[in-house]
Amino acid sequence: LRALGSSCDWSRARFTMDPSMCRAVTEAFCRLHADGLIYRSLRLVNWSCTLLSAISDIEVDKMELSGRTLLSVPGYDKPVVFGILSVELVVATTRLETMLGDTGVAVHPEDPRYQHLIGRQIQHPLVPDRVIPIVGDSFVDREFGTGAVKLTPAHDYTDWEAGLRHHLPAISVIDEAGNMTSAAGPQFAGMKRFHARVQVRTALEALGLFRGEQDNPMVVPVCSRSKDIIEPLLKPQWYMRCQEMADQAIKEVGALISTTIQTKRNYSVCKTIFKPLSSTDFGCPFG
Repeated sequence: LRALGSSCDWSRARFTMDPSMCRAVTEAFCRLHADGLIYRSLRLVNWSCTLLSAISDIEVDKMELSGRTLLSVPGYDKPVVFGILSVELVVATTRLETMLGDTGVAVHPEDPRYQHLIGRQIQHPLVPDRVIPIVGDSFVDREFGTGAVKLTPAHDYTDWEAGLRHHLPAISVIDEAGNMTSAAGPQFAGMKRFHARVQVRTALEALGLFRGEQDNPMVVPVCSRSKDIIEPLLKPQWYMRCQEMADQAIKEVGALISTTIQTKRNYSVCKTIFKPLSSTDFGCPFG
């Protein structure tokens, strides 16, 4: 900053862990919590398996793919294939590895192909003791894939919202390091997530249930810092309520920014950063 010619008051420079700064952070956190603007919740976050941290929406780059594409992913010796749509029975997905956490299948309630199936249950092909429901939900695009969408509430934002609407359980099958958990079953537990993708396809082929694949234009979320593929994970984190502040900003500034602000989710204020930072997630005396 000095080299750039900034005329700052250098006598007011502060270190993150200065006692006065720690007190200010703690005071702000407790006030926001008391006002109901900060709350604790189990929700999906943008997780970087390389950084082992949740990151904000603004730190996620959207990589548009026109079809089958090989991408280098940190931690993998070989490029990983993205941009293909794999089909099993009548369900289409771009993420075979997450089907191990599927707890439902959604179809459009007005789709004549599947209306008679809504409310019925089906057997999960790779988890013998799991029976999952077929639900009707208008978020399903009848023209995409087969018109039937698998629901993995623990690893997809849209599926999480659908899971809440239909009271579906959320089964986490990918951990913070990007490996499959024990909930994925003994055949896949411990595998890297994209290695599991290949093995899930192999398992479906062995059962005669894999129905092929096709190119599929898609957007891949990439961490702007690590270049890792973002993994939505369910994490108990602290969140800042944004809607009230967004409403106030719109009132003061006007409609020019209303569209951008209204699409913002509540902001996660938790970051796992391995350097000295004041920690405020401790008990505050709020009764």
